[in-house]
Amino acid sequence: MTQALASKKEPLVGMGQVVMVGRADLSRAVLGSCVGLVLYHARLGIGSLAHIVLPSSEGRQGPPGKFADTALPFMLKSLADQYANRSGLVAKLAGGANMFGGQGPIQIGHSNAEAIRAGLEDVRIPIVGEHLGGNKGRRVTFETESGDLHVEIVGEPTATI
Repeated sequence: MTQALASKKEPLVGMGQVVMVGRADLSRAVLGSCVGLVLYHARLGIGSLAHIVLPSSEGRQGPPGKFADTALPFMLKSLADQYANRSGLVAKLAGGANMFGGQGPIQIGHSNAEAIRAGLEDVRIPIVGEHLGGNKGRRVTFETESGDLHVEIVGEPTATI
Protein backbone atom coordinates (compact mmCIF):
# COMPACT_ATOMS: atom_id res chain seq x y z
CA MET A 1 0.00 0.00 0.00
CA THR A 2 0.99 3.61 -0.32
CA GLN A 3 2.85 5.22 2.51
CA ALA A 4 2.61 8.92 3.34
CA LEU A 5 5.63 10.98 2.34
CA ALA A 6 8.21 11.34 5.10
CA SER A 7 11.85 12.27 5.13
CA LYS A 8 14.79 9.87 5.07
CA LYS A 9 12.89 6.71 4.21
CA GLU A 10 14.61 3.72 2.65
CA PRO A 11 11.81 1.19 2.18
CA LEU A 12 12.35 -2.21 0.60
CA VAL A 13 9.47 -2.62 -1.83
CA GLY A 14 8.21 -6.19 -1.73
CA MET A 15 6.26 -8.09 -4.36
CA GLY A 16 2.99 -6.34 -5.16
CA GLN A 17 3.84 -3.26 -3.11
CA VAL A 18 3.88 0.41 -4.11
CA VAL A 19 5.66 3.10 -2.11
CA MET A 20 5.71 6.86 -2.37
CA VAL A 21 9.01 8.57 -1.66
CA GLY A 22 9.89 12.22 -1.21
CA ARG A 23 12.98 14.32 -1.78
CA ALA A 24 16.18 12.76 -0.35
CA ASP A 25 14.54 9.34 0.09
CA LEU A 26 15.58 6.00 -1.36
CA SER A 27 13.49 2.98 -2.22
CA ARG A 28 14.78 -0.46 -3.11
CA ALA A 29 13.50 -3.66 -4.66
CA VAL A 30 14.90 -7.06 -5.59
CA LEU A 31 13.50 -8.14 -8.96
CA GLY A 32 13.53 -11.31 -11.03
CA SER A 33 10.75 -11.63 -13.61
CA CYS A 34 8.93 -8.85 -11.77
CA VAL A 35 9.30 -5.31 -13.08
CA GLY A 36 10.08 -2.28 -10.98
CA LEU A 37 8.20 0.75 -12.29
CA VAL A 38 9.34 4.18 -11.17
CA LEU A 39 7.23 7.27 -11.78
CA TYR A 40 9.13 10.45 -10.96
CA HIS A 41 8.25 14.14 -10.84
CA ALA A 42 11.55 16.06 -10.93
CA ARG A 43 10.23 19.52 -10.06
CA LEU A 44 8.47 18.25 -6.94
CA GLY A 45 11.19 15.73 -6.11
CA ILE A 46 8.73 12.92 -5.43
CA GLY A 47 8.20 9.53 -6.95
CA SER A 48 6.71 6.12 -6.60
CA LEU A 49 8.13 2.62 -7.02
CA ALA A 50 5.95 -0.41 -7.74
CA HIS A 51 7.10 -4.05 -7.65
CA ILE A 52 4.85 -5.49 -10.37
CA VAL A 53 4.45 -9.28 -10.38
CA LEU A 54 2.01 -9.99 -13.23
CA PRO A 55 0.84 -8.14 -16.36
CA SER A 56 -2.93 -8.31 -15.77
CA SER A 57 -5.29 -8.78 -12.87
CA GLU A 58 -7.95 -10.40 -15.08
CA GLY A 59 -10.44 -9.67 -12.31
CA ARG A 60 -8.29 -11.24 -9.58
CA GLN A 61 -7.92 -9.53 -6.22
CA GLY A 62 -4.58 -8.46 -4.85
CA PRO A 63 -2.62 -5.46 -3.70
CA PRO A 64 -2.65 -2.67 -6.32
CA GLY A 65 1.06 -3.07 -7.09
CA LYS A 66 0.77 -6.75 -7.98
CA PHE A 67 -0.58 -6.25 -11.51
CA ALA A 68 0.52 -3.82 -14.23
CA ASP A 69 -3.09 -2.87 -14.97
CA THR A 70 -3.78 -1.89 -11.35
CA ALA A 71 -0.35 -0.56 -10.31
CA LEU A 72 -0.19 2.29 -12.82
CA PRO A 73 -3.62 3.83 -12.01
CA PHE A 74 -2.90 3.45 -8.28
CA MET A 75 0.48 5.17 -8.64
CA LEU A 76 -1.02 8.00 -10.71
CA LYS A 77 -3.72 8.63 -8.11
CA SER A 78 -1.20 8.53 -5.25
CA LEU A 79 1.06 11.00 -7.04
CA ALA A 80 -1.88 13.27 -7.94
CA ASP A 81 -2.80 13.29 -4.23
CA GLN A 82 0.67 14.83 -3.70
CA TYR A 83 0.02 17.44 -6.45
CA ALA A 84 2.21 15.66 -9.01
CA ASN A 85 0.28 16.04 -12.24
CA ARG A 86 0.73 13.55 -15.03
CA SER A 87 2.38 16.02 -17.43
CA GLY A 88 5.42 16.31 -15.13
CA LEU A 89 5.99 12.58 -14.74
CA VAL A 90 8.57 10.33 -16.36
CA ALA A 91 8.95 6.57 -16.05
CA LYS A 92 11.84 4.15 -15.59
CA LEU A 93 11.61 0.34 -15.72
CA ALA A 94 13.92 -2.42 -14.56
CA GLY A 95 13.66 -6.20 -14.16
CA GLY A 96 11.63 -8.52 -16.32
CA ALA A 97 14.28 -11.25 -16.43
CA ASN A 98 13.64 -14.70 -17.87
CA MET A 99 14.57 -16.42 -14.63
CA PHE A 100 13.74 -19.97 -15.68
CA GLY A 101 15.16 -20.10 -19.20
CA GLY A 102 13.40 -21.50 -22.18
CA GLN A 103 11.47 -19.97 -25.03
CA GLY A 104 7.97 -21.16 -24.14
CA PRO A 105 4.75 -19.17 -24.34
CA ILE A 106 4.88 -18.03 -20.72
CA GLN A 107 7.55 -15.36 -20.45
CA ILE A 108 6.31 -13.39 -17.44
CA GLY A 109 9.16 -10.88 -17.44
CA HIS A 110 8.60 -9.90 -21.07
CA SER A 111 4.80 -9.84 -20.60
CA ASN A 112 5.15 -7.60 -17.53
CA ALA A 113 7.35 -5.13 -19.41
CA GLU A 114 5.04 -5.03 -22.43
CA ALA A 115 1.94 -4.45 -20.28
CA ILE A 116 3.65 -1.59 -18.44
CA ARG A 117 4.89 0.00 -21.67
CA ALA A 118 1.37 -0.15 -23.14
CA GLY A 119 -0.14 1.40 -20.01
CA LEU A 120 2.40 4.22 -19.99
CA GLU A 121 1.78 4.88 -23.68
CA ASP A 122 -1.98 5.06 -23.05
CA VAL A 123 -1.50 7.78 -20.41
CA ARG A 124 1.29 9.50 -22.37
CA ILE A 125 4.03 9.19 -19.77
CA PRO A 126 7.45 8.97 -21.41
CA ILE A 127 9.83 6.16 -20.53
CA VAL A 128 13.22 7.79 -20.00
CA GLY A 129 15.15 4.67 -18.97
CA GLU A 130 14.93 0.89 -19.12
CA HIS A 131 17.06 -1.99 -17.89
CA LEU A 132 15.01 -5.08 -18.81
CA GLY A 133 15.38 -8.71 -19.79
CA GLY A 134 18.28 -11.09 -19.52
CA ASN A 135 18.25 -14.10 -17.23
CA LYS A 136 19.53 -12.68 -13.94
CA GLY A 137 17.75 -10.92 -11.13
CA ARG A 138 18.45 -7.33 -10.21
CA ARG A 139 18.57 -5.15 -7.14
CA VAL A 140 17.35 -1.61 -7.82
CA THR A 141 17.67 1.56 -5.79
CA PHE A 142 15.65 4.66 -6.68
CA GLU A 143 16.97 8.03 -5.45
CA THR A 144 14.41 10.81 -5.47
CA GLU A 145 17.07 13.48 -4.94
CA SER A 146 18.54 12.83 -8.40
CA GLY A 147 15.81 10.75 -10.05
CA ASP A 148 18.42 8.04 -10.69
CA LEU A 149 17.56 4.35 -10.72
CA HIS A 150 20.64 2.26 -9.91
CA VAL A 151 20.51 -1.32 -11.20
CA GLU A 152 22.79 -4.01 -9.79
CA ILE A 153 23.29 -7.48 -11.26
CA VAL A 154 25.77 -9.85 -9.62
CA GLY A 155 29.06 -9.86 -11.51
CA GLU A 156 28.25 -6.77 -13.58
CA PRO A 157 28.96 -3.07 -13.06
CA THR A 158 26.12 -1.03 -11.57
CA ALA A 159 24.05 0.70 -14.26
CA THR A 160 22.32 4.01 -13.63
CA ILE A 161 19.27 5.00 -15.63
